[in-house]
Amino acid sequence: MLTVGRIAAQSGLSPKAVRLYEANGLIDPPERTAAGYRTYTATALPALRFIRQAQALGLSLKEIKRILDLQRHGQQPCGLVINLLDEHLAQVDQRIADLQALKKTLQEARHVADQAAGRGEPGVICPIIESTAIAAEDT
Repeated sequence: MLTVGRIAAQSGLSPKAVRLYEANGLIDPPERTAAGYRTYTATALPALRFIRQAQALGLSLKEIKRILDLQRHGQQPCGLVINLLDEHLAQVDQRIADLQALKKTLQEARHVADQAAGRGEPGVICPIIESTAIAAEDT
């Protein structure tokens, strides 16, 4: 039997995370001692390690629970995992595109700032941001 601290250490998690996973139904509730302490068996370790690895891939606890629930009901969850990974890849691609657009806007703002400084143009507050808003509206 393992305490929450021991199973957390063996799985690379914090005790708080183990209790959270229990509360959210990702792992089965452990046995309790007469004093109310949680005691886990080593059979909980693979699930805890799986949860940690799935989170490292960016999966949410809700998504991980769906995967674990399928497996617990005797179904192969790999199809679901592939779909979730595809969704996350699409989200990453969108974030990259958004960041590239932001980079372009920032580069344009920097260029406008250099030009305004060269002409000695004053701004009400800051010509860099004021001109960026105009440049952003034009794109």
